[in-house]
Amino acid sequence: MTSILSYIQQAHKVAIFTHQSPDGDAMGSSLAMYHYIISLGKEAQVIVPNAFPDFLAWMPGADSVLLYDTHQAQADAYLDAADLIICADFNDPKRIGALGDKMLSLTCPKVMIDHHLHPSDFADFIVSVPEASSTCELVCELLSTLNSQLSTPIAQCLYTGLMTDTGNFSYNSNRPQIYPMIASLIEAGVDKDAIYNAVFNQYSVDRMKLVGYCLYQKMRVFPEHHTALIYLNRKELYRFNFQKGDAEGIVNMPLQSKDIHYSVFMREDKATPDEMEKNGGIKTKIKLSFRSQGDRPVNVFASEVFNGGGHANAAGGEFYGTLTDAVQKFLDTYTKYFDKE
Repeated sequence: MTSILSYIQQAHKVAIFTHQSPDGDAMGSSLAMYHYIISLGKEAQVIVPNAFPDFLAWMPGADSVLLYDTHQAQADAYLDAADLIICADFNDPKRIGALGDKMLSLTCPKVMIDHHLHPSDFADFIVSVPEASSTCELVCELLSTLNSQLSTPIAQCLYTGLMTDTGNFSYNSNRPQIYPMIASLIEAGVDKDAIYNAVFNQYSVDRMKLVGYCLYQKMRVFPEHHTALIYLNRKELYRFNFQKGDAEGIVNMPLQSKDIHYSVFMREDKATPDEMEKNGGIKTKIKLSFRSQGDRPVNVFASEVFNGGGHANAAGGEFYGTLTDAVQKFLDTYTKYFDKE
């Protein structure tokens, strides 16, 4: 990873990107790199395709992040002068929407740091470790390799990503090297209990009611394949005053049952103008999340059926069309991928 240092040393104005609808790992890895680069006396700016959840707004540096969908002119002006782009927690320009088109038009070097499968080859230097728990794990390893002193803001950002991408270390967290990292982050000033509270205990009453509605009225169970499916249309989301981030974690809840091995969550959303243009004018986008337990992969299903991907036990996908059609596509295909037991 020391080769990344040469790119950073030669740069003066760095742009840091992460994926659409940024989660804790996306924000944590991006902001950790941001704090590291400005500590070197260089200029840095995190630019994200769209808004991140309110429960991540406390993160050090989050108030400086530019949202590309609402501040495109300002972001473009910065990017036109940038001499390095760091891509954190995504491995394909499609994952950043319109920002990806802008990125590909730029001639400056691009560095990718990511832990998802099948990276595309748009970057000049690639760090891709699918076995890693999170991109924050890779950034932490990078900063350790560079003998960088971990400031408290950097440590807080990294811990947030490690924690959220593993469900508070309940899955994808068996790599032994994770735990010395956590110790070093705590030594650098992380209050892990405070971060857990800031991320996981900040939901609204409406969100709590939404969860109850999902589990009681919207969860379909297919016992033969130990599978649960939850799907919500926009009318149902509006009923519960849905806010960005309210769907976080719902897909994991069916797995608390001993009888459920696979869980799928679908949510109806509006397609962006860029997405509409690329998908024949279709105005509706269905966002999908997939989870599983043990040696039961869901990423192949996500990739082959729903234009997505991810990790063996945690993946995502998308479908352009009606929610009814997305559900039917799931029903027509899931038995080929989800084992009977």
